[in-house]
Amino acid sequence: MSSVRWSRLGVEALVVGIPAAAVLAAPDPFGYATVSGLVASALLPLRRWPRIAVLLCMPALAGGLGWAPTVVALYALGRAQPRIQMLVGWVLLTAAVAVAPVMIMQSLGVGSIILTVAFVLLAAGAPTALGALVALREQLADSLRKLEAATEAELQAKAETARAEERARIAREIHDAVGHHVTLIAVESAALAATTEDPGAKETAGRLRGLAKQALDEMRATLGLGAPRQRAGLSTIPELVVRARAAGVDVELSSEIRDPHGVSPAVERAAYRVVQEALTNASKHAPGADIKVRLVFREGSLHVAVTNGAPDRRGPAIEVGSGGSGLAGLSERVQMAGGRLAAGPSEDGGFELVAVLPQQR
Repeated sequence: MSSVRWSRLGVEALVVGIPAAAVLAAPDPFGYATVSGLVASALLPLRRWPRIAVLLCMPALAGGLGWAPTVVALYALGRAQPRIQMLVGWVLLTAAVAVAPVMIMQSLGVGSIILTVAFVLLAAGAPTALGALVALREQLADSLRKLEAATEAELQAKAETARAEERARIAREIHDAVGHHVTLIAVESAALAATTEDPGAKETAGRLRGLAKQALDEMRATLGLGAPRQRAGLSTIPELVVRARAAGVDVELSSEIRDPHGVSPAVERAAYRVVQEALTNASKHAPGADIKVRLVFREGSLHVAVTNGAPDRRGPAIEVGSGGSGLAGLSERVQMAGGRLAAGPSEDGGFELVAVLPQQR
């Protein structure tokens, strides 16, 4: 039996036992008062229905030994929070049942009658009022908690609105500034392809124009200004490798993935970004080195490994700046997809990057 149930049984035992002890401790003026008082005490577990509990205490109250269980029943009635008019009615009914036998069996003066009625009203009204006050306090505490929760939710909503407005402002700035320059790159590349007679230059200009258009497409999709024409995923990694080869990067792709349909879109995007960032970093920091990309399923996880050899010092240095968040940003992206990232130097003086991603996220 759980501790909560034992606690409830203990409370019920005290609720019944204390009034019953009070009944047994008092003398029985009528011969049946003790029995009726004990019955009323034993029925106190019915205080979940307080009106019934108060009515069941009336015979014991009329017998003179029912005050102890009646006080408990009236407190439960106050806790039930009926209307004030109804509470007053029950208090008056209780007082009438308690006073009537005294008035019938004893000759009292006006002063004694007034004192008796006042005492009975106080005895009946005090527990009822106490129960009502406790219930009111609980309602006020609950209202305060709800108000605090509503206030916190409002503050969070305001903060989220402010963040959304700031994101929208940044998105507009990026779209207007970066979009302008990338658009100019696409336009000038198209102009170069149309005017040059060199087949190699024409091909390079066309490739630059395609990359600029893809950059604009992905930027608009990231900023929420449209959907990308092609979703970044496992099926588009070969195209990424082909573009890198076209740019002069020595890349070898090895994939053991035949059916990528069991992989969630979030994991596919993370895998694509891992390969994309790794190819970019290798091109920047190890120009001329051969790069190997491997995709494989192992033990329920997608393993993405990108390795490059030592940079070719004989080739020209490539200065492309250091924008982006590097491995830290890449590691955060992988963690958001539920995976982990490991990166470090390889044995041949190159660099190795391995991402382990769950199939579903």
